[in-house]
Amino acid sequence: MIVYSGTKKVFSEDVLNGTIADKIKQDLYDKGIHDENTREYMAWTNSMRFMKDALDDKDIPDNVNVSIEYEIPLTSKRVDFIIAGSDELGDDNVIIIELKQWTTAEKVNDDECHTVKAFVAGKDREVPHPCYQAYSYKVHIMNYAEAASDPHMHLIPCAFCHNFREEDRFQLEDPIYSPWLKEAPLFLKQDLLKLTAFIKKRITKVSPNGNLLYEIDSGRIRPTKALQDCLSNMMKGKQEFILLDDQITVYDRCLKAFHDSMLDHKKRTLIVQGGPGTGKSVLAINLLCTILKEGKNVAYVTKNSAPRNCYVDILAKGKPKEKVAVKELFRSPFGLCHEANNVYDCLIVDEAHRLVKQQYGDFQGVNQIKECIDASLVSIFFIDETQRITTQDIGSVQGIKGWAIKEGISQDCIIADEDMYLRSEFRCNGSDGYLAFLDNLLGIRQTANRYFDYEGFDIKIFDNPCLMREELRKKNTNNKARMVAGYCFDWNVKHNRGEWDIVLDDGKFKAKWNLTKDGLEWAIKPNSFDEVGCIHTSQGLEFDYVGVIIGDDLLYRNGKVITNRNAISRDDNSSKIRTCKDSVLADQLIRNTYKVLLTRGQKGCYIYCTDTELRKYLKEMIVHVNK
Repeated sequence: MIVYSGTKKVFSEDVLNGTIADKIKQDLYDKGIHDENTREYMAWTNSMRFMKDALDDKDIPDNVNVSIEYEIPLTSKRVDFIIAGSDELGDDNVIIIELKQWTTAEKVNDDECHTVKAFVAGKDREVPHPCYQAYSYKVHIMNYAEAASDPHMHLIPCAFCHNFREEDRFQLEDPIYSPWLKEAPLFLKQDLLKLTAFIKKRITKVSPNGNLLYEIDSGRIRPTKALQDCLSNMMKGKQEFILLDDQITVYDRCLKAFHDSMLDHKKRTLIVQGGPGTGKSVLAINLLCTILKEGKNVAYVTKNSAPRNCYVDILAKGKPKEKVAVKELFRSPFGLCHEANNVYDCLIVDEAHRLVKQQYGDFQGVNQIKECIDASLVSIFFIDETQRITTQDIGSVQGIKGWAIKEGISQDCIIADEDMYLRSEFRCNGSDGYLAFLDNLLGIRQTANRYFDYEGFDIKIFDNPCLMREELRKKNTNNKARMVAGYCFDWNVKHNRGEWDIVLDDGKFKAKWNLTKDGLEWAIKPNSFDEVGCIHTSQGLEFDYVGVIIGDDLLYRNGKVITNRNAISRDDNSSKIRTCKDSVLADQLIRNTYKVLLTRGQKGCYIYCTDTELRKYLKEMIVHVNK
């Protein structure tokens, strides 16, 4: 999404007039991104003066295109600065510039080859190397924007640390960063003229193809790379997902801790936190592939059988022998109590909030957090406490820390600080605002996002469930759209009580829960669109578009969104919300359930509410989107 955009001349005038920061802020606000970050405002004021000087050359035409804070497709990440035009050969070039105000930085260690330590937001932090950051943005744009794949259009990344001390250059140019320095040249404080020469070699005239960034931004977005689709290539060593920003710093820290344990044989526990769509599962699978390639005994663990079965089905390709082997890589936490201590070098525990105490006949078990820690030298937990959806879910950050201490792991080997938190959004078209809006709407936490007015995410409220289904069907061109619903509808077909499970609109809308014959691979089977998934078959997975049927367990009364656990089906034996003695917990679990369902879509979410008042209220809350 284009935020600030203009010609080089207009940009230079805005800098000279002292209005550039205010214009960027207003443009962000107009796009529905209400960012009140004072540090970012100051960065615009300071950095844009240096970029004006870098472009202050007569060989760089005044009418070439400039963009600031361009939001990368399908993420919440933004490119600091872009200049676009053509070279002498007639090729189009889009130069991506990552700007840093750092005066110094330092290499972290030889294992963390994507990461440096710099003073950011008031403290020293491990952050992506600016050249890797610029390169990763280029790759992500090329992966998703079809226009960027034109052989005559080149995306060229670089980094400009305009305050950086020359005596510390060696820190950023250490040999471990050489892959990124080759892909994205580095320019420091004394390299202003070199940056100018770099730009004017590639941009000597306006492109005859118009505004290149507009072509990228308004062109066709390729089908999204859902994790379940790309897994097979990832296991073969192909890089399907380029890790961005906080993802890559957490990746580096996890690998460093793993390698440390391989050397000193100390047990370590790491906790990675992040909300829906922050890339927890992508990061987990990347770690699995990397450690597997090192020949270590590693497994991906999740209680949710839906993603496990999807991954196994994709990798085994229907071959029974391969399926047995692959299942060893993607396992349930049930049965870990029978494993020897440290039998695994590493366990990567996804959806750790879904872990439970002893149940389901696993009677030798005590607590699945404990058993994950016991069974592996290194245990990496990926968790979002707001995605606990049943009364049995006990996974929590404090619970993991507590068991790690009980199992004798020293405090310095429990890694769970604020820099292990994933914040970037890769679902809901990268809209942080949508996630904050849902939190506020559902009463999970109070935010400033009472309304949702971000233009990049397709959200619609329907009065008619049949119309919602048909509009969603139009989006299912790549088998990437699904319907899901809350716990309110009986499992009639399963219990031989009728032909339909969900009947709405005086019988005009009829649907079944996902087909038994499709099992838990409902999300990837080509003929499953007309079936409705539940939380258990969709949590941990994602689609391009999701249609959510909100039942009578979520209502709007007297100015508030409230829950009604009595509306939950008596056939629901998994969540136990209806019979929960703790009314506060029951209320929270219903809200969490709908947050999970409403965040399964990467490009859009279509909603039908059985409660008329809630439907009306939701329409009021997204009035800016549909105006």
